Amino acid sequence: MHKIIFIGLFLFIAGNTTIFAQTETEAVLVAKDTLKSNDIDPLTPAKAAFFSAILPGLGQAYNKKYWKIPLVYGAIGTSLYFYIDSNKKYHQYRDAYKSRLEGYVTDDLAFLDNNRLIAGQKFYQRNRDLSALFVVAFYALNIIDANVNAHLLQFNVDENLSMRPVLYQNDVTFKTNVGLTFNYNF
Repeated sequence: MHKIIFIGLFLFIAGNTTIFAQTETEAVLVAKDTLKSNDIDPLTPAKAAFFSAILPGLGQAYNKKYWKIPLVYGAIGTSLYFYIDSNKKYHQYRDAYKSRLEGYVTDDLAFLDNNRLIAGQKFYQRNRDLSALFVVAFYALNIIDANVNAHLLQFNVDENLSMRPVLYQNDVTFKTNVGLTFNYNF
């Protein structure tokens, strides 16, 4: 009997202390913002395109894509080199043909007849024109690349949104299947 009274007294005290221990407090719930705030500047693509238009490669530097600058200068420089070289050879063939029509024979292209001089003029004129087109195209591509890259820098591309190919085994046939998993974590 002594044990029953002791257990009853213990349960009464333990039960009442937990009731009396709870006090009412006004807790203010504050919602925590879990999204990271990215300050998006809508003029960034325009600035990058403007900088690339002023000086090729400057827009890539503005976007912090420094590895693209040698590609820009390599493409424009190579096209410009072929333009200058083809223009020089075009004028060389043209001057040799004009001097031959006047009765003078130049030493550098004396081994060619008139038809070969005309064909050489047309060939180097076409190459010169194509090289000029490539210079303009690579210059425009430089501007477009800086603009598009500045647009894409403002997009969220973290691990919460991913698409991965998956290989899994079929439970019935035990053959390997190929699938595509689309994950979006909140």
